Amino acid sequence: MDSLRVGAIQLPTLGVQDSKLGFYIKNAYKKGVDLILFGEYVLNHFFKELETIPKQMVQKQTQNHIEFLKEQSREYNIIFIAPVVYIDKSGKYFKRVVKISPKSTSYYQQQILISYPHWNEKSFFSNPTAPLKPPMVFRLNGFKIMVLFGFELHFGTFWEYVLKNKIDLVLLPTASTFSSQSRWREIIKTKAFLNGCYILRANRLGEFNDSSSNIKWKFYGDTLLVEPTGEIISELEDRESMLIETLNKEIIREHRLEWGFEREIRLRAKKSKKYIKNKI
Repeated sequence: MDSLRVGAIQLPTLGVQDSKLGFYIKNAYKKGVDLILFGEYVLNHFFKELETIPKQMVQKQTQNHIEFLKEQSREYNIIFIAPVVYIDKSGKYFKRVVKISPKSTSYYQQQILISYPHWNEKSFFSNPTAPLKPPMVFRLNGFKIMVLFGFELHFGTFWEYVLKNKIDLVLLPTASTFSSQSRWREIIKTKAFLNGCYILRANRLGEFNDSSSNIKWKFYGDTLLVEPTGEIISELEDRESMLIETLNKEIIREHRLEWGFEREIRLRAKKSKKYIKNKI
């Protein structure tokens, strides 16, 4: 197939039982959506809030939302991509993304976490610091799709993988705050253009009042879809809402043919292999 109907739901953290989730999913189904993306800390509270919430409640929040999405996936034949907080048997927290389809459920564990003094996910979560592995990749309607956490956007190794493996769509769940809208937009547009792919970014809403610094964190939304040309073709503002758009494979083909970034890399890789073979 040459088209894919995608959706991104822009919400603050949901309660353990929240009817609005079902409302958005039902509407997405009516509009023929194949895949829905959620932002970070939507199915769970922001990590700074988790310190004050009993672990049993965090587990229940994760489990309830996953089970609900499994039911919705089977009923409406929609794939869901959502960041979740996982707690293992020893009580350690892990930051993951779950992919839920009608027939299976799989996980990708974030590999690089934020470790700044004011925002230190690395010290809170137990995700290991290890050699980088390929991110989550799957196919849908002829599109090759990759999932990448927001902070991982900044690291070139992942984008080398996108270019080399001809990824058509990068799903980017984020929890961006403060006044970073312009920076995020420019980075996403540039990455889409240089790698010849669509990027669907879902950012959360809501606020966090940091009592230790007396600073209010405002998660501003700005969920958007960027096509391979680097143009923003759909966007949400700072309200609860849902973005729905159709991706066109022909736009990807035309961009890659016109600019040829991956082609130039491939040609040099072939020459390098030939040189090594002749040297031996």
